[in-house]
Amino acid sequence: MKEVIVSKFGGSSMADYEAMTRSAKIAINQNSNIVVVSAVYGVTNLLVELSKKSCDSEWNDIEPLLKEVRNKHERILEKLPSQNELKEKVNKHLEELNTLVKGIFLLKECSARTYDSLLSFGERLSSLIFAEVVKENTEKDTQFFDVRKVLITSDDFNKATPQIDIISKKCDQHLYDAKYGNVLFITQGFIGNSIEGHTTTLGRGGSDYSASLIAEGIGADILQIWTDVAGIATTDPRIVKEAKLIDEITYSEAAELATFGAKILHPTTLSPALRSNIKVFVGSSYEPEAKGTWIKTKVENAPLVRAMAKRTSQTLLTLSTPKMLDAHGFLFDIFKVFNDFKISVDSITTSEISVAVTIDNDVTHNKKFIDELSKLGKVKIENDLSLVSIIGNEINHTPNLARRIFSCLDNINVRMICLGASKHNFCFLVNEKQSDDAIRFLHKEFIS
Repeated sequence: MKEVIVSKFGGSSMADYEAMTRSAKIAINQNSNIVVVSAVYGVTNLLVELSKKSCDSEWNDIEPLLKEVRNKHERILEKLPSQNELKEKVNKHLEELNTLVKGIFLLKECSARTYDSLLSFGERLSSLIFAEVVKENTEKDTQFFDVRKVLITSDDFNKATPQIDIISKKCDQHLYDAKYGNVLFITQGFIGNSIEGHTTTLGRGGSDYSASLIAEGIGADILQIWTDVAGIATTDPRIVKEAKLIDEITYSEAAELATFGAKILHPTTLSPALRSNIKVFVGSSYEPEAKGTWIKTKVENAPLVRAMAKRTSQTLLTLSTPKMLDAHGFLFDIFKVFNDFKISVDSITTSEISVAVTIDNDVTHNKKFIDELSKLGKVKIENDLSLVSIIGNEINHTPNLARRIFSCLDNINVRMICLGASKHNFCFLVNEKQSDDAIRFLHKEFIS
């Protein structure tokens, strides 16, 4: 029996008619069973801007954005053979978008639920058009499919939680022919449906996650992530031009890279694939013949340092109080505040009377959160830092590694160090302006 493949194409692979055609041919040549697509490149950003301007601007400022969304899709439609039915469907979606934006404009309010409905139009439009592009290039039975029939989530709008068991049952019910038949389904990433039937989103970058959930739901063998770079590199090539492509990498290493700033994968992507032991391939839709990167449970080569990444716009928040000394339950009180405000912590260190954590810069704008923490002790905030991470294997069991790291960072001040929680990661905070240099020095020491 042939392998079951779910292929996901990002926004750059949906940028225009030529990009869509290229992506369609890849999906066909790969014998994909399900294709998950992002919005046309730049459309999600336009929709986010619409949500903001509709609440605080004049209609004259809003109309150009709506026109730009329409133009991006009509430019693709113009290159398709006459498709009156498709054009009607696209126009209906665009009119519905226009009506929704007018409602936000009149009320001067965009609730979380409305925001998700607004952002969903990106994927709903691109998938409609892409399905027709695929049909142009194959005689295989190709069907448009609304992912909201299977991707059931909580009603936590803007960042909904997938309901794994329900998704699996729904996939058995609606996507049987993708696995056992000869049907190629084209569907959307990023969006889902609450149990109550309202459109939800999985958060920015959630299209990869959607594809992984669908792959898990149908019991796929392979998940392909097609983007605009030819695989996962040892670091961001825009920072280090000598960065090398990685042939294969473990789930653990890839997850650390995604979590700590590598843009090529969404941090949540790998969880469903790992649970179901699905092999993940990352490649470029612009260079489909390139080797790309395979993510697996086991790999042949497991170097001490595989790659490095940075997470920008970080804040070091330090809470200090003598009450912590020899007191039990104090950490519980601190992290209860984080839990109450649904704020995640990236890294943490503690001393006898203080706790230091890294969080996103934006969190410090939440005055209520800071006020609650201040009731427990003195809060100090340092903004505009970057969390630099070295990703590899057996990092916390290797002598002299720290000496090598800090020797090459001789002129860079390190604000916080985290080591020991994972054998795959060593991370530390530096000033954002020095973060690129830190990456370059480390890459030269361990990889170049």
